Amino acid sequence: MLARVSSKDNCQILCYYANTTNQIQVVRIGNIPNWYFERVVFPGQRLMFKAAVEAVLEIHTCAVATAILSDKIPCYVLRVIEEVSSELDRVISKENCAVLAR
Repeated sequence: MLARVSSKDNCQILCYYANTTNQIQVVRIGNIPNWYFERVVFPGQRLMFKAAVEAVLEIHTCAVATAILSDKIPCYVLRVIEEVSSELDRVISKENCAVLAR
């Protein structure tokens, strides 16, 4: 699941969160003015979303008739590092690749 959260400035990062517990969680971002993000994440489910660098993901663990705030994770910690193969091609020449492959 990929969710996008809009903000005024387009300085957003791709983030990844996985619910590794056996409980349903509600994750939300509420610290950025003028937008709000909230999703239900089931046990074992993974979530990818775009958010502002300064956003903080709150993890609420669901119990009977209530939800307890169990963690707050800055989104920059959840950032997905994306590699661009064309950049790697510029850095590593074909001659060097052959040497590395031996």
